[in-house]
Amino acid sequence: MNGSLTPKLLKHQRLRFLKKLLAYSTTAYFSHNSLAEPLTSLQCGTVLQTLTSIKSFTKGQQLHAYIITSGNLQNNTYLSTKLAAFYASCGLMAAAQIIFDGIVLKNSFLWNFMIRGYACNGFPVKALFLYQDMSSFGQKADKFTYPFVIKACGDLRDVEFGWRVHCEVVITGFNLDIYVGNSLLAMYSKFGNMKMARMVFDRMPVRDLTSWNTMISGYLKNGKPREVLAIFNLMKQIGLSVDDMTLIGLLCTCAELFAEKQGKEIHGYVVRNRHSVFNHFLINSLIEMYCKCNSMVDARKLFEHMAWKDTVSWNSMISGYARNRDAFESLRVFCRMVLEGTKPDKITFITVLGACEQITAMEFGRSVHSYLSKKGFSATIFVATALIDMYAKCGNLACAHLVFEEMPEKNLFCWSAMISGYGIHGMGREAISLFHEMIKNHIIPDEAMQEWLLKVKRFSTE
Repeated sequence: MNGSLTPKLLKHQRLRFLKKLLAYSTTAYFSHNSLAEPLTSLQCGTVLQTLTSIKSFTKGQQLHAYIITSGNLQNNTYLSTKLAAFYASCGLMAAAQIIFDGIVLKNSFLWNFMIRGYACNGFPVKALFLYQDMSSFGQKADKFTYPFVIKACGDLRDVEFGWRVHCEVVITGFNLDIYVGNSLLAMYSKFGNMKMARMVFDRMPVRDLTSWNTMISGYLKNGKPREVLAIFNLMKQIGLSVDDMTLIGLLCTCAELFAEKQGKEIHGYVVRNRHSVFNHFLINSLIEMYCKCNSMVDARKLFEHMAWKDTVSWNSMISGYARNRDAFESLRVFCRMVLEGTKPDKITFITVLGACEQITAMEFGRSVHSYLSKKGFSATIFVATALIDMYAKCGNLACAHLVFEEMPEKNLFCWSAMISGYGIHGMGREAISLFHEMIKNHIIPDEAMQEWLLKVKRFSTE
């Protein structure tokens, strides 16, 4: 090996070739006439590798055109492999597949890039088919293959295939690789099998922060918040420092459990580690935790000290006050949100309309309805349902019915809102009539609605 090609010199050479490429990027493609010295196959491959790492699609296409016109691509497995990898990294799997199919000698690098491309771009079935083809072509999977095969199994919720791949990685010893191990944790979390995820976690020879965060996320998504706190306590015992992602997961858990004491401990940790205080998402999570724990004073302090407030910040405060039966303050915060120029979303409006219900503030609700109509939100099925509910509970069934009739699509929730609106105002016959109409429209009632209608029938016959 030439001693002059040190990593530093090689990096410099790549950058020089990239600059050479970028200098001619305004043309539709490269040509022999546009370059003082034509690029060699090695140089083209080096530039392609750089473009793959930065996902520069336009420049890559231009270089591809140059390679074709220069004749460098003919019978050139090296360049074809680099091109297929480039298109796969850009998510253009159709182009990558065409080049891939034309390569006779496919190495593991190419197979891995294709499997990764399919798995990471929403084609898990194709990723698994390619993985099976890889084996039939005599190419062995390695530690770079398995994480994406396992991801595809998780995305498909294919328990049987996932279990088979898990057995393979244990037999080959790749289960000891941290990236493979983390992929298994994520897969079993998606399967809802946290017992198996924990077994994999406990047997991992080395764990990184991703391993711990995956377990926290898995427990949280599978409705096991107490296990999340147990994992956090274990992290503290071994002296592992946590990142903002871990803290956000923990705060979500505290919110689910209404565990204000643990939430305050995490808040204290955030304050002691000043680098985390400036994470906007983390502050939003703290506000949401305090709101869910009915500690609106603490939530308000954090909210007022925020450098900038996004829609999530405002929504947390609006829903927090509404949840704590302080509808007036909820509506005041909403007005301030609009005045300060933050754009509300459908979650904002659903919450605000719910607050109007609490205090039968129909005129305020009408103003919100007018705003919604101007902004085009009233056509959204969940917002329209909230409008029906608000008008019905404020006693204006005519407006509720008008919104109901104007809905292009109706789901169970909007039918339920209208039917219950009639019911709570003693209009049992209208409620039952609308229920029969709902059945004709092939909407299946849930158990709660059936029980409620039985009560309505009982009262209407008495």
